[in-house]
Amino acid sequence: MRALIVGCGIGGLTIALMLRQRGIECELYDQAMDHAGPDVGIHLLPRAGRELVQLGLLDQLDNEALRIYESVYADALGRELRRKAPGADARFEYPQFSLSLGRLQKMLSTAALARLGSSRIYFGHQLKSFTQDEGGVRAYFFDEQGSYCRTARGDILIGADGHHSSVRALLFPHNTGRRFTGRVVWRGMHNWPMFLTGRSMFIAAASACKLQVYPIAKGPLQNQCLTNWSVLADIGQAREERQEPGPARHGCLDDIMPYARRFSIPYCDTSALIQATREVREYPLYERVPLLRWSCGRVTLVGDAAHSTYPAISNGASRAILGARCLADKLASAEHPRHALLMYEDECFPKGLRRSMAPAADQPSSTNSRSWHGSQHSVTDKPSNVVSLPRPRSNASEDHPL
Repeated sequence: MRALIVGCGIGGLTIALMLRQRGIECELYDQAMDHAGPDVGIHLLPRAGRELVQLGLLDQLDNEALRIYESVYADALGRELRRKAPGADARFEYPQFSLSLGRLQKMLSTAALARLGSSRIYFGHQLKSFTQDEGGVRAYFFDEQGSYCRTARGDILIGADGHHSSVRALLFPHNTGRRFTGRVVWRGMHNWPMFLTGRSMFIAAASACKLQVYPIAKGPLQNQCLTNWSVLADIGQAREERQEPGPARHGCLDDIMPYARRFSIPYCDTSALIQATREVREYPLYERVPLLRWSCGRVTLVGDAAHSTYPAISNGASRAILGARCLADKLASAEHPRHALLMYEDECFPKGLRRSMAPAADQPSSTNSRSWHGSQHSVTDKPSNVVSLPRPRSNASEDHPL
């Protein structure tokens, strides 16, 4: 079996390593020109950390990340509401790690290059269309100039290409609506004096906003850590002018500080920490109609491509890693790739969602419906997974869809 994976983020790299561990061939494709990830802090919850430890990455995690000893929940004045010990210090066998997302992505990329080989990883390749039949999947990739560059053949296609997934857009073309929620997250990091145990995370809540602060790496001085912070605020609908979600943009302190000043934490001057941060990223939060399914035939989605998650304590990264583990297990044990994708979806899909959602918005493309559910489906529109493509270059492969 050979898997074609679109997306070299946390989910894509993790599923590639897990498939390789189970003896399944795979190829990785990403439209970016390198594997650099955004420099923001995240947590790896114990169950997600366990999966990376079982991939043989414990030493790398201990080199790149910090183990979190406790989580403290407080009000806006820092008065403790709850304290718990996460990871191996509590009921879990594995620790809870915090680190930079960029370092985690680099760590996984290094492991993927060593185990898969550079000939299996393709950067600067953007998926424009795919076709599938009983024999497998063909995926057609183009470079950043829009020129055709490669046709890949495999038994399955996995979309691990994040919120703005090209695989999802081809598979579910009607799932395009977005709505601004009225909430924004600002994130940043800066070297700062240690607080509490030096390996503590605290989360504080105030009116219409939440603050989260935790260390992600050792600092340049003995009593310092590289400290990550995030502020989630309900700013209302009026201030957000962007109609469609896009990449993170630079945050403005004038926007952040009215919310940051609502907190007065005795053991950490969070206002000073935020003001000292050189680069602040702003993430407006959008919501879309959830998909009613993640798979169709030999094509499936994993991570944020399948289910965008609320930005709370590494929800997205941890769920992507756990979903990758489930998908890898099913592919290794099922008799047929399609059966594996159905079992994966059945196990990981949020229970009750299909019963509560109307099906119209998330029907798969007409070509896939006809291929995998019989010819009784009427096909009146242009197949959504065959796009209009430029004429191939003279040296293009005969596998080009035109």
